[in-house]
Amino acid sequence: MSLVIERPFFIANHSGPRGGSRRSVQVGVEPTPQPPAGRIPRIAKLMALAIHCDQLLKSGAVPDASTLARLAKVSQPRMTQILNLTLLAPDIQEKLLFLDPVDEGKPEVSEKGLRRVCAEVAWARQRMFFSTQGVRGSV
Repeated sequence: MSLVIERPFFIANHSGPRGGSRRSVQVGVEPTPQPPAGRIPRIAKLMALAIHCDQLLKSGAVPDASTLARLAKVSQPRMTQILNLTLLAPDIQEKLLFLDPVDEGKPEVSEKGLRRVCAEVAWARQRMFFSTQGVRGSV
């Protein structure tokens, strides 16, 4: 006579404080991660793209913005609009990157509304425009 015992388990990866990791066997069904509520605002994605493109230009991986536009399959003026987001004050960039997810409707901040703020050279004036006119509400 043979006896078969079935028991669900999964292997969990644990990260250590100094970058190390270890694995352990856990009893039960593996928990499913919950998807975040809402969607990431488009301006947050554009800000991240602008920072990445700027790093590509500064590192010399791409010779100029025209080449970058061709590689990204967008027009050169559109690439300029995206790269202009890097001219914003660092604290405004941070606010844009960490905007709350949008559940429904339009987000608080639009890229089109930020173009006037990007055109301002002084960071103090950018902050003033950003907070007072609030490109479709302040952040």
